[in-house]
Amino acid sequence: MTAQRCMVNTVSFSVLFALCSVLCLAQAAPSAPAPVTSTQPTIAQQAQQAQQQPLAGQQAFRIRMPHSRNPFAAYMPSTAPPVDLKNSPRLYDLMRDGKLYISLRDAIALAIENNLDLAYFRYNFPIAQTDLARTKAGGVANGVDTNIVQSTQGGGFGSSGGGSTSSGLSAAGAGGIVTSALGAGAAVPSFDPYLTFQGGVDHTRSQEPTIFQYGVPILETNTIEASGSFSQSFPLGTNLSVQYLGDRQTVNSPYEVVNPQLYAQFKAEINQPLLAGFGLASNERYIHIARRNLDITNYAFEAQVIATVTQIEDIYWNLVDAYEDEQVSARSLDFARQTLSDDQKQLDLHAIPALQVMQDETAVATSEGNLTVARANLRLYELQMKNALTKTDDATIDEMPVVPLDLTGAPDPNANKPIAQLITEAEKYRPEVHVYQEQAQIQQANLKGVNSELLPTLNMYAFYLGAGIGGPKDPYCDLGIASNGVNECASDLPTGFGGMFENTFNYSSPEYQVGMTLNINLRNRVVKADQFRAVLQYRQSQITYEENSKSIRFDVRNSQFALEQAKARVQAAQQARDLAQRTFDITKQEQQLGAKSSYDVLSAENLLAQAESAYDDAETNFEKAKVDIDRATGETLQITGVSIDDAKSGVVTHMP
Repeated sequence: MTAQRCMVNTVSFSVLFALCSVLCLAQAAPSAPAPVTSTQPTIAQQAQQAQQQPLAGQQAFRIRMPHSRNPFAAYMPSTAPPVDLKNSPRLYDLMRDGKLYISLRDAIALAIENNLDLAYFRYNFPIAQTDLARTKAGGVANGVDTNIVQSTQGGGFGSSGGGSTSSGLSAAGAGGIVTSALGAGAAVPSFDPYLTFQGGVDHTRSQEPTIFQYGVPILETNTIEASGSFSQSFPLGTNLSVQYLGDRQTVNSPYEVVNPQLYAQFKAEINQPLLAGFGLASNERYIHIARRNLDITNYAFEAQVIATVTQIEDIYWNLVDAYEDEQVSARSLDFARQTLSDDQKQLDLHAIPALQVMQDETAVATSEGNLTVARANLRLYELQMKNALTKTDDATIDEMPVVPLDLTGAPDPNANKPIAQLITEAEKYRPEVHVYQEQAQIQQANLKGVNSELLPTLNMYAFYLGAGIGGPKDPYCDLGIASNGVNECASDLPTGFGGMFENTFNYSSPEYQVGMTLNINLRNRVVKADQFRAVLQYRQSQITYEENSKSIRFDVRNSQFALEQAKARVQAAQQARDLAQRTFDITKQEQQLGAKSSYDVLSAENLLAQAESAYDDAETNFEKAKVDIDRATGETLQITGVSIDDAKSGVVTHMP
């Protein structure tokens, strides 16, 4: 950056001057922050106002699983509230005189409320709740995408050691997709009760080969049949089912004693696995996975907030650097113009040669080019800041200058801590550590479900069946009288539905059975391979955990080293700036005494501007290094004062 401020030759000056003319017309230089007056609140007053209740019109993010006492609600689609894309009122309260005055704390608060990366990630919480709801019904856990979202442009989080919370347990294979053994094991039944009904009317007309079997050459049968069943499974693997069948059949045969004939059957059956598929560990494993995924989502959201806040802080300090660079370039241009004006007066008096004025004009052109570049950089960082702090574009702020109020950061408590303490805090506070622990525990618990599937299938079952039959006597019955004198058309069956239904349940004609079924896979190769694969993947998860632990420790050491370097560069840049200031002051005094020319003063001022810019760059890098070490130790939220509850709701009630 400092090299761009050196004097250029005449050819490069022409190109730079043309660029300067275009950009100067497009964007005017933002002025310095206005002095505090009685109508303009101070930063402290702004913070006090922001700590009050949420601003009017700002809605907190709250999406709950649909719940209704309406029995038909389970069969109707649910919907979520529309996405809120309005910028929070806090943004407009920071506008004054056509400019956006913003402190670092304001920037963080606006990011909590408006940043789209956080808004996107918040939907993972209800998504995790849907996963838990489906596993409670026996469904498979679909999982939650907990990768850190970083669609916001600008900032340095992506290059400063940040990453995602992915467990690394799935990858693309050379010949296809590699699937994970997570969730493998005996099939989990549905815990939701099922009710089934079936009914129908049937008419059959068939030609008989002989009249002696049914008494008619063409047999006509009319049947009305209805059935219903209820079944439900339970976490121990138990399955209960109840069935009921009833039909009414009419035929045109004279050999039927009762016509129409009524029939009913009731059956209750219970089935219990004793080996594979038995127990809570096997049948509730998806529930445990979904609950741990919900915990992982909470930790991953904390990592997302840290990533977003870190990015916002980096963008803010880039904005401060560009703002101060623009101020330095503007002062340098003013000095060059003033020198040119003074030398033109001296030239009119023939006190200096014309070459001196030409050198002054070159210096002015160079300063104008530097200011153009500085304004373009400032414009870029203003756009990045407004993009990061808004949900949607707003014409009222698209071209609005952004003026940073905090030009230096507060002292960082991590700056002077020993490396051992920083690593200990990182292992305690980094949300990734908890994510990896949860993922390892999921893999370990998964082994129990897989081991259960190795066992043979041994099921115990029992059922009870009751039946009833009835119907009115067929007046056209023509069976005749038996040899013993008994009328074969006589019947003691109940003639109506009531009697038939009573006989179904009064134990008059029961059937009950208890038994066991055993199914043994004599080689069991598929399940054995899956079980061993699950063990291997668990070992891989242990390596992944250790690998990420090492990465975190390296990240902390690297951040501390970068902080020490940045601090040393600030000290060196400060000394260089002070030396350039003294050189400029001495050169100007010598000019007044006639020992130095105005060109010498311009050169000294140019070196001073470069030194000031280098010092601003070093200060910015130092502030960003402090931001990064807070991220590396996982203490960003504690140091900035960000409430994780505010981040989840998207409404700041406690100012950072």
